[in-house]
Amino acid sequence: MAVSENRPGPHTGPLAGYALLRSLGKRVVRPGGAELTRAMLTALGDLSGLDVVEIAPGTGTTASAIVTQGPRSYTGVERDALTTSALKRVLDGRGTVRVADAAATGLGAGSADVVVGEALLTMQGDTGKDAILAEVHRVLRAGGRCAVHELALRPDDLADEVKQDIRRALARPLKVNARPLTVREWTVLLSRHGLTVERAETAPMALLEPRRVVADEGLPGAARLARNILSDPAARDRVREMRRVFRAHRESLAAVALIARRTASS
Repeated sequence: MAVSENRPGPHTGPLAGYALLRSLGKRVVRPGGAELTRAMLTALGDLSGLDVVEIAPGTGTTASAIVTQGPRSYTGVERDALTTSALKRVLDGRGTVRVADAAATGLGAGSADVVVGEALLTMQGDTGKDAILAEVHRVLRAGGRCAVHELALRPDDLADEVKQDIRRALARPLKVNARPLTVREWTVLLSRHGLTVERAETAPMALLEPRRVVADEGLPGAARLARNILSDPAARDRVREMRRVFRAHRESLAAVALIARRTASS
């Protein structure tokens, strides 16, 4: 089953929010930034000697951090063939790239010790989330772990009408039907697919705040991003609207990284 991964590629309409940011030169588009990605990888522990799969690795920011640990194998599963050249440059022979859908990777059952995915499930509806997680479960060995880094709603008892309001507000500037869940809902979803959450860590959703941009991109990268935004009026308006929505709902938005294990009996 193919699912909409909302990855960069040919567009006949407005770019999805994350793709717009990448086109403007932003390298890190994860909701918790590079800091939460580092925390997630730290929680996974030593990856040397393990078979690691990353779903939708994009241009390879996280892939670079993974392969430096010397896993037995690294496989990046990327649906958009246009981004694989950048990923291959990052890997520099230290892994392989497979052009495939997140819900149908073509990898062997029980072939991975660790599966990593960031900012992917949030962009799926319920059917897409289920399809991807079913594939993650299939690919993982018993006892293997998955690590996901996604957008979250808070608190866990947030009213349903507020959730819907936030999702509608996000859809306008992002141009995708982002469906973030509460940490409890993410945990339940993973559990339904035989993946038991062992650790969850949250961080502020500050993707477009100046301090986070500098931390993620460095001063030269942040300056280049600012120049690109200011030189494109349409893009500038989109980015301003994204930041306005993020700020308006900052009390109810967060980033979450979860580490979950495939149980031996599932």
